[in-house]
Amino acid sequence: MYAVVRLRGTVGVRADIKDTLKMLRLHKVNHCVLVEENEYYKGMLQKVKDYVAWGEISKETLKQLLELRGRLDGGKRLTDEYVKEHTPFSSIKELAYAIYEGKLKIKDVPGLKPVFRLHPPRKGHRGIKKSFKEGGELGYHGEKINELLYKMR
Repeated sequence: MYAVVRLRGTVGVRADIKDTLKMLRLHKVNHCVLVEENEYYKGMLQKVKDYVAWGEISKETLKQLLELRGRLDGGKRLTDEYVKEHTPFSSIKELAYAIYEGKLKIKDVPGLKPVFRLHPPRKGHRGIKKSFKEGGELGYHGEKINELLYKMR
């Protein structure tokens, strides 16, 4: 499962890239979505590689993301009580592990929004004009995306 974070705005962006960002539900800077690892999403990510950062999310980071940034309809926080009432799981931790292992999708949890609104990274970005390989933040991070998500918690 990939975590995809939008890092750049849309001023001067080609229409096809803007459409791909819409399809990924990345409408604003510092928004994050979780997508499956398949050929369709890999092609979409390759197209928008100059505007987003992505990589494989870990179980612990997914749990932290759901606890701190998981929101329900109306802007309410995701809580263990809500998870107990509306899903077969007893805590956010169990829910996060089920999502990570592919047993459940985020859209299967009633009321849970699929987009996580993140804080700008503490201590700032390493640069949003260079790729990750060149010392910036854009493009494929692999396991290092967890460090970026921790900075943006």
